[in-house]
Amino acid sequence: MSEHGLNKQPVDVWVEDFLAHLATDRGASDYTRRNYTEALAEFRRWHEGERQTRPAWAALQRDDFRAFLRHLSRREFSRATIHLTFSALRTFYKFLIRRGHVAATPLKNIALPKPERRLPKFVTVEQATALLAAPLGELERERRLSESPVDPVPFLRDAALLETIYSCGLRISEACGLRVEDLNQPERLITVRGKGRKERQVPIGGPALRAILTYWQGLPQPLAPSAPVFLAEAGLTEAIRPAQVQSRLKRYLLAAGLDLRLTPHKLRHSFATHLLDNGADLRSVQELLGHKNLAATQVYAHVTVERLKQAYLDAHPRA
Repeated sequence: MSEHGLNKQPVDVWVEDFLAHLATDRGASDYTRRNYTEALAEFRRWHEGERQTRPAWAALQRDDFRAFLRHLSRREFSRATIHLTFSALRTFYKFLIRRGHVAATPLKNIALPKPERRLPKFVTVEQATALLAAPLGELERERRLSESPVDPVPFLRDAALLETIYSCGLRISEACGLRVEDLNQPERLITVRGKGRKERQVPIGGPALRAILTYWQGLPQPLAPSAPVFLAEAGLTEAIRPAQVQSRLKRYLLAAGLDLRLTPHKLRHSFATHLLDNGADLRSVQELLGHKNLAATQVYAHVTVERLKQAYLDAHPRA
């Protein structure tokens, strides 16, 4: 059910306050807010259908959530979705505890199914190179096919944006949120605001920096320090949004001959994998990615080991 559909129901003030808190105090991404909204809506739909009443959050017990878990399992929700749903519920109860609405969480000691071990997908260096070249290739193609002048700015922006995501290992929300003042050209560093608005400094490669400057030169006027690095449209002040990036990416994946299901986040996965493949240490990659825990980064090391094992099996005569 969409947020619009939820608004037709009686307002749950605690949920509304929590979602507002995610957007303002925690600086959660659109993706996180959407997932948490849907998780709480899923629980409410189940409770209203099963208990014939809206959930009274302060009165719920552990058995209520165990019953909800059985419901999700019966409906064959994936393990990842179940973990995400309960993560949202736990975060919601932490919020309620801090606000003094409840004394303790009823979600303790609920055994969730073990998460599936899924290795992150990535593109090869050659595929990444082809994708990064695609926006300018499409610009040249448009110029050949069009009888009227073609505006180069959207293609220059897309080239700079993809270069930056891959060069710096950014989440799509981090790339869209970059401001001009975040770019330190002399030091070739950018300041990134990640999850929970935590800041980190990340080096930016020469090709990405040159692509940004080329894009800026094509704009009708210079950007103010507080302006977004990547604009939704030339001449406007709004930053490009993740959904717009996703939509534009499809064209470049097609042009590069890559899987159309690939997302900008796969460039972040590729950034990490390629660094480790070329000898970067795990702790450095963790800091560059902005991971809170090393365990989140170790999955990329596993990818690298699996590739080495496969190369050994393919190439060694006595493997």
